[in-house]
Amino acid sequence: MIRKNIIAFTLIILLISIIAQPVQADEFQLPDLRLEISNPDGGTQGEDLVLSLRILLLLTVLSLAPAILVMLTSFTRVIIVLSLIRTAMATRQMPPNQVLIGLAIFITVFIMAPVWQQVNTDALQPYLQQEIDTETMYERGISPIREFMFKQTREKDLSLFVDMAEIERPNNRDDIPTYVLIPSFVISEFKTAFQIGFMIYIPFLMIDMIVASTLMSMGMMMLPPVMISIPFKILLFVLVDGWYLVIESLINTFN
Repeated sequence: MIRKNIIAFTLIILLISIIAQPVQADEFQLPDLRLEISNPDGGTQGEDLVLSLRILLLLTVLSLAPAILVMLTSFTRVIIVLSLIRTAMATRQMPPNQVLIGLAIFITVFIMAPVWQQVNTDALQPYLQQEIDTETMYERGISPIREFMFKQTREKDLSLFVDMAEIERPNNRDDIPTYVLIPSFVISEFKTAFQIGFMIYIPFLMIDMIVASTLMSMGMMMLPPVMISIPFKILLFVLVDGWYLVIESLINTFN
């Protein structure tokens, strides 16, 4: 029986190989694709290259927009202080992250509005009206931002990055490169934000200590002090109008 099956299978294979005709596949070629950026006015090759570089520069700036918003403005200090307030009150995710970030963005817009208006007046509008070139636009636009960062940057932090960059000792602010100024400004913002956060922590820490001491004196050591202290923290923050005081003091630190 097995021999018959083997013979039948062999005959089927031979029959298929005889009937089947070889099919010759056509040669496959990839299409010739080209990506070009040309001047619609029929400019020269050099003008096309300049246009391409401008588009590349614009895309680079747009991709770095979140980092510019965070690192070159007051956003860093504001969001750190707001986060420390929530941590000091031990309210976990209240207010939510989206609310804190949104509030920090609008406070940043409020603080940076004079700087951005100056950038728009001195650099952006003349450039859009083709009164100045790109290099002049950059120099005029970065000048108000650098001035803002210099006011908030400590000389010690600035000296640190000047020494690490191994550049000549600057005689004035114009001699300090922007790539040295930015990290100096950021670490100065960190220090200022944590100093403000320390002052905010003190009253809430006192409430935690009073509640913990009271519970221990009453022999209620198994009861978490946080459960009792959170309502008192919220009550204290509301009675002194905490958000008003914190936001007012935070904005005044930039003046």
